[in-house]
Amino acid sequence: MNDLAPLLTPEGRALLDEVRGTAPAEELAVATRLRREHPAELVSAALGQARLRQRAVAKFGAEDAGRMFFTPNGVEQSTRASVAAYRARRMGELGVTSVADLCCGIGGDAIALARAGIRVLAVDRDPLTAAVARANADALGLAELIEVREADVTEVDTAGFDAVFVDPARRGGRGRVFDPEAYSPPLSWAVRAAGTAPHAALKVAPGIPHEAVPEAAEAEWISDGGDVKEAVLWFGTAPGAVRATLLPGPRTLLSRRLPDPAVRPVGRYLYEPDGAVIRAHLVAEVAEQLDGGLLDPTIAYVTSDTLRPNPYATAYQITDQLPFNVKKLKALLRERQVGVLTVKKRGSAVEPEELRRKVKPQGPHAATVFLTRVAGAPTMLVGHPA
Repeated sequence: MNDLAPLLTPEGRALLDEVRGTAPAEELAVATRLRREHPAELVSAALGQARLRQRAVAKFGAEDAGRMFFTPNGVEQSTRASVAAYRARRMGELGVTSVADLCCGIGGDAIALARAGIRVLAVDRDPLTAAVARANADALGLAELIEVREADVTEVDTAGFDAVFVDPARRGGRGRVFDPEAYSPPLSWAVRAAGTAPHAALKVAPGIPHEAVPEAAEAEWISDGGDVKEAVLWFGTAPGAVRATLLPGPRTLLSRRLPDPAVRPVGRYLYEPDGAVIRAHLVAEVAEQLDGGLLDPTIAYVTSDTLRPNPYATAYQITDQLPFNVKKLKALLRERQVGVLTVKKRGSAVEPEELRRKVKPQGPHAATVFLTRVAGAPTMLVGHPA
């Protein structure tokens, strides 16, 4: 779809309603029938949009996704609505009433900001993407708060805005881009843009090296439902602070710059910290809360003899500790009649599916096996959620 306009006409909107929920197996028959009364290109565009809306439900929810417009890249690269809403709430708590949203994409972040009562200038240089963002603001009744501008973000004057939000493209022709200076626009430009307003938030990849975080920034890693979604560099908040935020909640863990936890023998319980905690280098803070230590100095698993509820880590009770040996594991699982096997790994080159194939679990019981290292030695820990 290179032109959104036909889908915004009464005929296009009627077609979108008619193809809503079309299953992939039904597309050919639906397209054949509709092309008798409508232009073939419009029918194809409507069916393509229906597919994108179905994919977008996971990020935007069924109600919004069913009214919004998307591009393939827009679905792939847009922020999950729950994460965007959390960021918008933080902006509101900072007293922000206007934001320049640079690299706005299809408008997901602008929508969340507007719903928080914040006025938004949403900028994207791609004509189709800007048109989709404008259509989304209108479709969700937010056009009065969102102005969409098709422009090069490096040429936009952000003076007069309370905050700047930048979400640079982190994909190139060969896939994901890991060097912050290879973002489009580069991180260094985004940092300069951040300095033009009292507050700023720069969305970056969660794998950003800590040494690449500017001294003036607060770094926050965000997970949603256990999946790490992004890192955000905040300006005008708490320079040098590091935090991990877990959604839903939110629950936020702040860095106290603790030394690395001590390595200790495997205890009765193993705790798997949330990915945002690990990315933010806050495993020591969790270990202190759990009165625990590490299995290995290079592995982010915490072990303890006490069971304590903790929002930042999932607890497992460990029943067996084995040196890495597939035959011994297979015999143990057969003895325990384990048919449902969850395989987790950290510090092991073995792929979970490969191990499952080799041990061939059978039986009515379930277990979790951790492929890891204990004091440097390849080890298998068997247990179950506590």
